[in-house]
Amino acid sequence: MIFELLALVAGLVYGYANPGKEDRWALLKKGAIYGIILGVVFGLIGLFIGGVFLFAAGAIGTFISVVVLVIIFIIGTFIGDILEVALKKS
Repeated sequence: MIFELLALVAGLVYGYANPGKEDRWALLKKGAIYGIILGVVFGLIGLFIGGVFLFAAGAIGTFISVVVLVIIFIIGTFIGDILEVALKKS
């Protein structure tokens, strides 16, 4: 739960601090690429520690976790953009 909250807060800050709308599609693509890279790295570590099953579970689990965190980050950027517009007009 703490990582999801940190991702949301980081997205809020990122969306509020960067002027203009963020390119959310590019953020999602970058997150997916980082998820694949981290999944393979942690999967290889699992392969050496526990075999093929741990490789698959580690790779897929890490990829899904990273993509979920990126989606939460993107939701935070959306809220940050809304806050930016609302607070800068005042």
